[in-house]
Amino acid sequence: MTLSEPSMTTHSMTTRRDFLRASLFASAAALAPTRDATGAVPWWWTTPGRDPATGLSDVPDRLPIEWYRRNIGRFQQALGTAGLDGMLCKDQWNIVYLSGYFHSTTERPAALWVPVQGEPSLFVPGLDRDLAGSWWIRDVEYYFDFPQAEDDGDPRAGSVASPRGTVDLWLWMLRGLDRRGFGAKRIGLDWDAPESQLAKFRDTLKVATFRHAGDIPMGMRVVKTPEEVALTQRAIDYHDQILEFCRRYVLQHGTDASDFDVRHAAEAFGTELVLKDIKRDGRPHTAVGVNVSVGCRTGVGTAYPHPNQFFHARIRRGDAIQFSGVMVRIGGYGGEGYRACHIAPMTEPQKKLWDVHTEMTLAQQEWSKAGVECRAVAAKVLEIARRAGLERYAYHRPAHGAGMEGHQKPYVSLGDTTVMAEGMMFSNEPGLYDPQGGYGYNHSNNLLITKERGVQMNKTPLTREWCWLTL
Repeated sequence: MTLSEPSMTTHSMTTRRDFLRASLFASAAALAPTRDATGAVPWWWTTPGRDPATGLSDVPDRLPIEWYRRNIGRFQQALGTAGLDGMLCKDQWNIVYLSGYFHSTTERPAALWVPVQGEPSLFVPGLDRDLAGSWWIRDVEYYFDFPQAEDDGDPRAGSVASPRGTVDLWLWMLRGLDRRGFGAKRIGLDWDAPESQLAKFRDTLKVATFRHAGDIPMGMRVVKTPEEVALTQRAIDYHDQILEFCRRYVLQHGTDASDFDVRHAAEAFGTELVLKDIKRDGRPHTAVGVNVSVGCRTGVGTAYPHPNQFFHARIRRGDAIQFSGVMVRIGGYGGEGYRACHIAPMTEPQKKLWDVHTEMTLAQQEWSKAGVECRAVAAKVLEIARRAGLERYAYHRPAHGAGMEGHQKPYVSLGDTTVMAEGMMFSNEPGLYDPQGGYGYNHSNNLLITKERGVQMNKTPLTREWCWLTL
C-alpha cells in the first residue's frame, strides 16, 4: 500500500502569509458549526424523550435513559446465558455503561447490582446521594463515608460521639443483596477478587457462589451500538474542527508562539465550540461525561511516544509539531484525533519517516475489518516499517481498542488473538520516532470496524498538504 500521488506532492504547501490576511478570530468564527455544519447529529438530540417510569427528561448531549434500560435488558440476557443470578459491578466504566450513572471514583467503594430479572440497585457513598437519588435507578442504598464506623457512624442517624468498629463495605453490600433475596444465589463479579476477599464473601453469604465474569460487560462494551457510534461521531466531528484551529493558529502566529500557546488557545476554542450544544444548568446529569483537552508538543518532544516532560517550547522552522491529546468526549463517548505535522524545511530522512508512518496509518484502516485477528493487522502494519528499513523507529503496537476509559480491549498488537467484529472501535496510531534526530510522527484516528475495512471517523486529512507547514 502506498500513498496516493496527490498527497505526495511537495509544492502548493499553505504558507503563513496566506493566513495573515484574516485574523485568528475570523478563522475561528468560520469554524464554529451549526448543528448541520458540524456533521453528526444523533437522532435523539432533536427530540429528546421522557422516561415514563420516573418522569426524567433525556438531555441531548448523552445517551437517552431508554438506551440504558435496554442495555440492562441485554446484560440480563447475558447473565442468564452464563448461568448467573446477578452481577455486582464495581468498575466505574461498567457502571456508567450499564446504567448511565456518571460518578467520580475515589477510595470510597461503590457498586451496581444487576439481577438477572428485575430492577438494578446502587450501593454508593453518602456524598453522592443527590446524584444517585435523582437518577432513574430507584433502589439506592447509602453509607455515610469511608471508613465507615459500625456504631455511631452516621451523623444523620444519631450521635457520633463514640464511634466504634469499622465496616467492611463490600460485606455491607452483600448483606444488602441478602435482604433483596440473593443470599443463596449465583453471584457474578466484574473483578477478579483475591482469595482473601472471596473467603470473606463466602463467610458472609454461606450458600451463595461467586464467580469472576468481567468478560460479560466488557464483551458488550467493545461492540458499539448505533447510538454509541452516533455520539462518538459527534465528538469526533468536534475533534476535526479543533485540529483545524491548531493548524491555523500555527500558520498565523508562527515562531511567535509556543506549543503551550497552541494547546491553551485550542482548548478554549474547543470548549466554546462543544458547549454551544450542551444544555446545562449546573445540576446533576447534565453536561456529564464532557471533556475537552488538547495537547501540543514541538521539536524534540515529538520524538517520544509517551514523554514525561512539560511542554513549553517555542515553535521553530525545521521542527516536527504534534497536535496530540486532542480528546473530546460528550456523554462519555469520543476518541482520538491527532496529527503529526512538520514545519519546513524537512530533511529527506524526516520526509521518509513521515511518509512511511502515514502509509502505516492508512494500511491499518484498510486491513482492519470484521473476521480478521488483531495480531494479523498489527503484523502487516509493522512489516511496512521493516520493509522500509525503519523498524528501529517502531516503539509500540499500532493501536488499542477505543472506549469510554480511553484504552480498551482488544489491542492491535502482535500478542492479541481477538477477532475483530463489526462495531468495534480502535485508535489508529502506528507512530515512528527518532530520538537521536529529535523528531517523531504519530497520527491517530478513531476507526470503526465494518465488514469491508476500518472506517476513519475523523475527516482531518492525512496529506502532506495539510501536515507539512511553511511559515
